[in-house]
Amino acid sequence: MVLAADLDQRVNAKLDEIKGRVNIAGFRPGKVPMSHLKRVYGKSVMSEVIQQAVNDSNQKIVDDGKFKLAMEPKVTLAAEDEASVKQLIEGKSDLSYKVAMEILPKIEFPDFKKVKVTRPVTETTDADVNQALDKIAEANQQFEERQGKAEKGDQVTIDFKGSIDGVPFDGGAAEDAPLVLGSNSFIPGFEDQLIGVAAGDKTDVKVKFPDEYGAPDLAGKDAVFAINVKKVEKPKKTEINDEFAKTVGAESLAKLKEQVRDRIAQDFKQVSRAKAKRSLLDALDEALKFEAPPSLAEQEFETVWKAINNDMTNRKVTWADEDTTEDEAKAEYKRIADRRVRLGLAIAELGEKNNIQVSDDELTRALVEQARQFPGQEQQVWDHFRKNPRPWPASVRRFSRTRLSTLSSSWLM
Repeated sequence: MVLAADLDQRVNAKLDEIKGRVNIAGFRPGKVPMSHLKRVYGKSVMSEVIQQAVNDSNQKIVDDGKFKLAMEPKVTLAAEDEASVKQLIEGKSDLSYKVAMEILPKIEFPDFKKVKVTRPVTETTDADVNQALDKIAEANQQFEERQGKAEKGDQVTIDFKGSIDGVPFDGGAAEDAPLVLGSNSFIPGFEDQLIGVAAGDKTDVKVKFPDEYGAPDLAGKDAVFAINVKKVEKPKKTEINDEFAKTVGAESLAKLKEQVRDRIAQDFKQVSRAKAKRSLLDALDEALKFEAPPSLAEQEFETVWKAINNDMTNRKVTWADEDTTEDEAKAEYKRIADRRVRLGLAIAELGEKNNIQVSDDELTRALVEQARQFPGQEQQVWDHFRKNPRPWPASVRRFSRTRLSTLSSSWLM
């Protein structure tokens, strides 16, 4: 409790601070009577004083008890009815309130000398390199002219004009468009009708746009495409040699192999590191016996659950499609949220005890790694984390700074 007299004293001190800075008609700066200042600014200053008094009192509780808070304290006035609040703001009653604090649990760590983690190691073989080169060649498939009719796997070059009920639609026409038959690049049924065409042929392709097609004005509608076949080409066997290496930007085949080997080795290293991390965190999860603070666990669950539901909406799937129920899924993701919070708090505690600092460069690298997991959306991911810092309290601020490289990663699940 803070007595009304103490609040009044604080208000007077605040008003005394500002009296030289305020301009009130009829008074020279610094000459405004305190009684008049109170009439003009008393209520707003009292609100600030009450907030500061509550903050100071709460901080003393935290400091005296050497607590670490999971969330900001929840303050409830002893009397919250309008009349009581008005009395308080007008300085006619004492400040009486209740505060609820959620305290971070004490974390007992295992003897890390007894924790064993296996880090898998693998060598990059010639077979790995050759397999990767084959995939590069496949992605850069070359074609040569075919005499005769097109077969599945051939590339046709076509002009096309689409219409619905005889009316052309936007985006439905193109010239000299290359299309590999069987690539499923066009809407279902389009490519199949071009198998058997030859250069110089003109034909109509009749298809129906899928019901879930991206353009609402086309979704579910029947369309006709007038086709002019300009060229038919068959796949050309790709010789993986120096000339091929140059087509993909390497000086020679030897240099290309060297680049591919380095890339595979780096991929293996990342997978190995991820598996080792997962193994270590599984062991830590098993050893930690404290319960996650309910508010943090619930907050983490809400974040995860929202992301899951957004993903399902975008993919247009149901829980039945995922071979589960909503209740079962909630239980599983609550378990995941609980694990993520407990591991995050443990990592933060270890960092604090060992004075481990996260530099801005390290934080940036972690953010870049997260963004790379979403090809084509890197900028959106970057903007999201930059514009949405997590509102963790000061007691776990170190935890929030490392959150990008820990809780956002799937291996904390």
